[in-house]
Amino acid sequence: MYAVVATGGKQYKVQEGEVLQVEKLDGDVGSEISFDRVLMYSDGETVSLGQPVLEGALVSGHIVEQGKEKKIIVFKYKKRKRYRRKLGHRQMFTAVKIDSIKA
Repeated sequence: MYAVVATGGKQYKVQEGEVLQVEKLDGDVGSEISFDRVLMYSDGETVSLGQPVLEGALVSGHIVEQGKEKKIIVFKYKKRKRYRRKLGHRQMFTAVKIDSIKA
């Protein structure tokens, strides 16, 4: 059994018991969270597609971790113009453990 949910401008395929790392969501560690934008649901035999979302479908879980990704370096350079810019960026994330999928 799996579902496809949309959050943070991205789509994720989720299964029960899976830990999912998504864009930062509000909430503390241990708090319940639910995704109501379910785009697709499959129970192994039948597949339900939404137009664009499934009505009454819900994926629920709880927050496991709030954190930051590894640092990436953004370096801009123009040759022969003495132009250099070096920036670092760490994206915030939320790790969510999926508890149940209800269609």
